[in-house]
Amino acid sequence: MALQREQAPAGRFLWSSTGLQQQGYPPKQSQARHPSPPEVAILKQIRCICLRLMALTPSTMLALGTGLPDFELPQVTGGRLNSSSLDQRPVLLMVLCAHCPFVKHVEPEITRLDHDFSNAVQLVGVSSNSLITHPQDGPEQLADQAKRHGWSFPYLLDEQQTLARALRAACTPEFYLFSPDGEGLQSLRYRGQLDDSRPGNDQPLDGRDLRAALEAVLTGALVNPDQTASVGCNVKWNPGHEPEWFG
Repeated sequence: MALQREQAPAGRFLWSSTGLQQQGYPPKQSQARHPSPPEVAILKQIRCICLRLMALTPSTMLALGTGLPDFELPQVTGGRLNSSSLDQRPVLLMVLCAHCPFVKHVEPEITRLDHDFSNAVQLVGVSSNSLITHPQDGPEQLADQAKRHGWSFPYLLDEQQTLARALRAACTPEFYLFSPDGEGLQSLRYRGQLDDSRPGNDQPLDGRDLRAALEAVLTGALVNPDQTASVGCNVKWNPGHEPEWFG
């Protein structure tokens, strides 16, 4: 038990439950200290190791030529979006969420894509993560994410995970680019990664793969069918309703 003394002569030390302090002087406050450059380097290495140890999930690579799934889903800022209201411009569906470090890593490039292509392409974000297991991906958090990054595209909440199932979505982030075929039906032209950049791998975050596909569909060129799967955190399925491609 710590000793405690109610009174002591001025200038003398007394014991309290917090230790030894001098009467008449306030206890010293601990000062926050910024880590030194070597400590920062160590912390970055630890972060990279932790990311490598995470269970990384690749895209299932939905078959090219697949039609755009029908959907009607709520937007995180209010209202609903029906796929039938989309026009004949290409459609880019982006499977995102608020908490995943792989999504956080690509947020700046998504902002640039929105700025560069929003007039020619219909960008649509969708979060399908379970709100049962991951309430941090709820509509308020998603709306805040969109506001912080200045995203102007609709951001949908796929709470029942119907759109994720139709896309055979597996991870966040994932990107699905559709454009009209000869009959005017939106068909899948690209699915996979944004680029080679991942948290901690020092590759440039420039959207190279997806941008090449976007430029191709906008100029009428063929999209290179040699496409690389996206990799990230797995979609958080509602417990007991995991699809057959999960795990």
